[in-house]
Amino acid sequence: MPKGIPACIEKLIIQTKSQPPWTPRAKIYCYSYKGKTVYYLSSRCCDIPSTLFDKSGNVLCLPQGGFTGSGDGKCTDFFTSRSNERLIWEDTRK
Repeated sequence: MPKGIPACIEKLIIQTKSQPPWTPRAKIYCYSYKGKTVYYLSSRCCDIPSTLFDKSGNVLCLPQGGFTGSGDGKCTDFFTSRSNERLIWEDTRK
């Protein structure tokens, strides 16, 4: 498990690993967004949206994916405003 991440993100990793491997692979990134640390869980596939969490594990928005490809529309500036990208975890199972 990566060091220094919130317990809620560790739980998210455990939950994701309990599922069959995703295509594309599941990844969790850490970013700075609007002055806060956030965690981005990549999309499983196609119409399934990605999810943005705060450090307490609360869902902030669905930045990408879904039927329109644009997520839920609650953080339309995420991809242009985010900074300090760090890959926290990648599912390496096959």
